[in-house]
Amino acid sequence: MKCSIRDTLPKLQDRHPMRLARTICLLCIFGINQPSFGQDEGLVDGLTNWLHNLSSLDMGIADPIAEFELTRGQVPLVRKVLWTEWVERNQEAFSKAIAAKELGKEPALLKWLERRFGDSDSKLKPLFISMHGGGGAPTRVNDQQWNNQIRLYEPSEGIVVAPRAPGNTWDLWHQSPVDGLFDQLIAAYVATEHVDPNRVYLMGYSAGGDGVYQLAPRMADRFAAASMMAGHPNEASPLGLRNLPFSLFVGEKDGAYNRNKVALDWGAKLDALQKEDHEGYLHWVKTNPDKPHWMGGEDREAVPWMLRYQRQTVPKKIVWYQDDVTHPSFYWLSIATPQNAKGGTKITASVQGNRIAIETESKEPLNLWLSDDLVDLKLPVEVTWNGKMVYQELAPRRVSTMLECLLAHNDPSRIFPAKLKIEPTSND
Repeated sequence: MKCSIRDTLPKLQDRHPMRLARTICLLCIFGINQPSFGQDEGLVDGLTNWLHNLSSLDMGIADPIAEFELTRGQVPLVRKVLWTEWVERNQEAFSKAIAAKELGKEPALLKWLERRFGDSDSKLKPLFISMHGGGGAPTRVNDQQWNNQIRLYEPSEGIVVAPRAPGNTWDLWHQSPVDGLFDQLIAAYVATEHVDPNRVYLMGYSAGGDGVYQLAPRMADRFAAASMMAGHPNEASPLGLRNLPFSLFVGEKDGAYNRNKVALDWGAKLDALQKEDHEGYLHWVKTNPDKPHWMGGEDREAVPWMLRYQRQTVPKKIVWYQDDVTHPSFYWLSIATPQNAKGGTKITASVQGNRIAIETESKEPLNLWLSDDLVDLKLPVEVTWNGKMVYQELAPRRVSTMLECLLAHNDPSRIFPAKLKIEPTSND
């Protein structure tokens, strides 16, 4: 249903009388005329002024003025204004974090080393997150591995960061704080260091390779490609790698913990998944002959391989498998009640035309974050849940949705204009 001035002003008068005069003024600035924002210049100026007047951005989500419908052409303008405002509000904190090369607090404190390659500041740069080995060893051993990691890979362009794991346990890279810390790290570099959000790459050696096995599937929506070097997957599943190019490098003689064998096993699993799903699970497995745990730099070919790929932000098919560390969202899906996310849950979502099919044994309601890159928002969107129709209506583009999405993801490439909440039918 379209939102008009006639609908909105009475709501403001009843619920927010102090904002009524300001809203009438903003309506004039926006040039709003019944269903949607007016001229693009008025849209940008009015939205910028409105955002500047918010003490916190989350207040804007519930503001009736943000409920007006947008056209497809206005969405990129709104996205740019929202991202610019968000960066401005976070610039100081991010700049301090990058200057100090640390974020978070003990015991979840992430420090890192950094190297920069290439001399061009005129275009967006790739970012490489390179995780060190070590694990269940004294602090000095992990520190030594950390300082060595920053020297291993030298791309032709971009920024390489080697984080120091927050702890010294054997599973130092796949404990729950790491996911959120990496999200913050990426957001900081994208916001302040001219990093391309769609060219962020993950790699790691030894225990860092363990981390790649774990983090890449559960954070696949954050990366463009990932490369595992000489690690062990433990209980990790490759299901979430459907849209993330993934390479594995291991020495032929790296027999400790059967690293050589399990890498080949994972390659076989990825082969089987790709055979069933020809457009997904792109991968490359490289066994280095006569090499033990240390491959002598032969794994460096992973870097140019990864640089061939950019992140898929709106894939037409998603396979979301929740690991023991759960996530509230994945690509354009999210759990409507994030605290109800459960490990071991699998959700498959696929798009054909304007029909979205959800297949899962879960009963938890989902949010679908949609854009015109995924479906045609001028037409009704149909959603089925395990084959049963659960939604068949238009999905309007709104500023409130884009703002909510920005605050959920902190990602300029994942600010979607439309949102649907869906759930299974009562007899499912």
